[in-house]
Amino acid sequence: MSTGNKIFNYCVSIIVSVGIIYGLWLLMRVCVFDYFTIPTYSMYPTLKPGDKVVVNKLLMGARIYTNFDFDTKGQELEAFRMKGMRAILHNDIVVFNIPIHDDRISFIINNNMCKRVVALPGDSLSIVDGHYKNNNYKDTLGLGTMQKKLIETPDSISLRNGITLDAYPFDKNIGWKIKQFGPMYIPRKDDVIKLTSDDAVIYKRILEWELGRKITWDRQKNVVYANGKPIKRHIFKHNYYFCAGDNAPDSNDSRYWGLVPEEYIIGIVAKIIHNS
Repeated sequence: MSTGNKIFNYCVSIIVSVGIIYGLWLLMRVCVFDYFTIPTYSMYPTLKPGDKVVVNKLLMGARIYTNFDFDTKGQELEAFRMKGMRAILHNDIVVFNIPIHDDRISFIINNNMCKRVVALPGDSLSIVDGHYKNNNYKDTLGLGTMQKKLIETPDSISLRNGITLDAYPFDKNIGWKIKQFGPMYIPRKDDVIKLTSDDAVIYKRILEWELGRKITWDRQKNVVYANGKPIKRHIFKHNYYFCAGDNAPDSNDSRYWGLVPEEYIIGIVAKIIHNS
């Protein structure tokens, strides 16, 4: 074999090897783990800007896309999830795609958040004097020290970086605040709910996403409408989670925009790499 052929075969071998290694690396990121850099102080002091989190996708199962034609303005998520090792638990830190854009649930790839799960499907969550209270979990959710800091923050100076006292669903009849919130039931797949006007306010985005219809209501009659037709009950099609930042006084989270569909959760954080 000539020297030229040897060089050619050597170059081909290197290219093929690099391609295989890169393919395996991508496969690992899709099915086994991924990593994300923290951009804000919303999870402080647990996480700070520049810290990295490693998501173990084997825990709840890797999410596999079935449509790669992504729309940066928002779309329906087309994917399935592989079988995982366990379900999400209270106080797990997760990375998820931000679910709300233009007042509706829609998926935008690489538009992510990292928060702590303080309520699971089937829970009822309240915030009492700034502290999270869950009917199915009696221990501390999140960081009690930061929740104490929230309640000690005077209302007159609570507005900061877009953070307000008023909370989701920003309705005067519901009247929830970030210091006094709920109770809010966290829907579980196949749950059946009798719809009242208050339910329509609280679950409007979820109902519109699941039904594909416009939700309105008449508070005086206590009647809910889907595309103008009365609807008395709803069977939820998805599991949902309430996700909140550890930095309770300064975190853009479920207190302001609502719940995270299970399909939007990328995975559970298994390791934190602090930026030294």
